[in-house]
Amino acid sequence: MLAALLLLLVIALRSCGGDEPRDSASAIPALPPRLRAQLPGGGRRIFPDRRVVAFYGAPQSPRLGILGIGDPDRAAAKLERVARSYERKTRPVLPGFELIATIANADPGDDGLFRTHQSHATIERYLLAARRAKALLLLDIQPGRGDFLSEAKRLERWLREPEVGLALDPEWHVGPGEVPGKTIGSVKASQINAVSSYLSDLVQKHDLPEKLFVIHQFTQDMIEGKAQVRRRPGLAVTMNVDGFGTPAAKISKYDAFTAEAARFHDGFKLFYEEDSGLMSPAAVLALGPPPDLVIYE
Repeated sequence: MLAALLLLLVIALRSCGGDEPRDSASAIPALPPRLRAQLPGGGRRIFPDRRVVAFYGAPQSPRLGILGIGDPDRAAAKLERVARSYERKTRPVLPGFELIATIANADPGDDGLFRTHQSHATIERYLLAARRAKALLLLDIQPGRGDFLSEAKRLERWLREPEVGLALDPEWHVGPGEVPGKTIGSVKASQINAVSSYLSDLVQKHDLPEKLFVIHQFTQDMIEGKAQVRRRPGLAVTMNVDGFGTPAAKISKYDAFTAEAARFHDGFKLFYEEDSGLMSPAAVLALGPPPDLVIYE
């Protein structure tokens, strides 16, 4: 009698789908893995997969660079045309905006640090325009008498975004008693390393794609202890050869600076107004090594 009852119970459970193996069609579908943040155009690595071509500036004045001429969508349209000249089948271009987020100036301001900040609304406007253009946004810091790490941390809400990188502009980093624009500034390797450590931690904490991290340089002593500058996980550390001049002078400086910083990616800056004979994209790509980053001011 008991055996009969057990047999009936097993039959009933099987008819209800008890512990009968289910086929794949009737199984509950697995949840998709969490989508990881991507760079514009897809992927999570910038270099060497792509070359970045960027416009530099700020909306306060056209004198600050081409990015500030007109609205950001207009700048994006011109950038697209320029970037197209750098496209190669083996290496597509990723466009970028380098927006001066902290602007050095000759006035000390209320805190005596000789710098002003872009408003959150301005940064957001350029970020949204960069997204429409499928471009990176690079936030440039000219800290005046302030320090790079504090200024970077102030931008954290934006640096948590997958397409937003950071640039340090040591020319505009001065000490007590010095005024930006009257004194050519500099930065120590330890200060760069402090910022890159913070930024790398941010990338890893939020599982972000690779971030562009740029240090501008146009004099030999602008980066003190350059050999001690460190590479960091999740960062495309790029030494950008800055400064205007003739093509011959710019090429000579590029050759010298890239030779001493072979551990990093290479950048090259062009000036529409100040350069004596703007180099063509073909001439820029003929540099050895060809730059990973090209910036127009």
